[in-house]
Amino acid sequence: MDDHYNHLRTMRAHFSEQYSGMGMERDDSGTLLLARPGRMKWIYAEPRGKYFLLDGHYAYFYAPGNEQVQRMKASQLDDLRSPLRFLLGHTKIAAELTGLHLSTRGGALTLVGVPRGAARRIASVALTVTPAGEITAIVIREQDESTTRFSLSSEEDNLTLAPETFRFSPPPGVPVSDALPPA
Repeated sequence: MDDHYNHLRTMRAHFSEQYSGMGMERDDSGTLLLARPGRMKWIYAEPRGKYFLLDGHYAYFYAPGNEQVQRMKASQLDDLRSPLRFLLGHTKIAAELTGLHLSTRGGALTLVGVPRGAARRIASVALTVTPAGEITAIVIREQDESTTRFSLSSEEDNLTLAPETFRFSPPPGVPVSDALPPA
């Protein structure tokens, strides 16, 4: 997995995201774009208009119906999409997850561990990878027993992505507000 992602400049993949916890269920889907160094964009098809953008310096989050776009310094980001941030630099999964162990089931390889510095919030992160090292699923189990599952498919590597792909433009008439860093 480290070898696969350390040779990428850019990546595009379809994602689906399922959240279950705190009495809620949510299903989202769309396209994930990654570019080195440190840029990530989640374009949601469902719900339409929702997005998350990491431009290398700031993270921006917006969902239709919100009165403002939330902005936070990338260095302060504590978001469940963050485990994919390690793909944006030089990847060394053993340095990103503590208590790392490997399991196999039906030919699938799954790496399980806890993100460094996140044990108070996250109980475990499981990364399912192909033998070639492509991530096909991420399951994040939080200490409050909520679970977020990301499935990735149709990965395309090292394609040309225009620089403006990762430039932030707020929706017309929607102000940007600086979010508070996580407590």
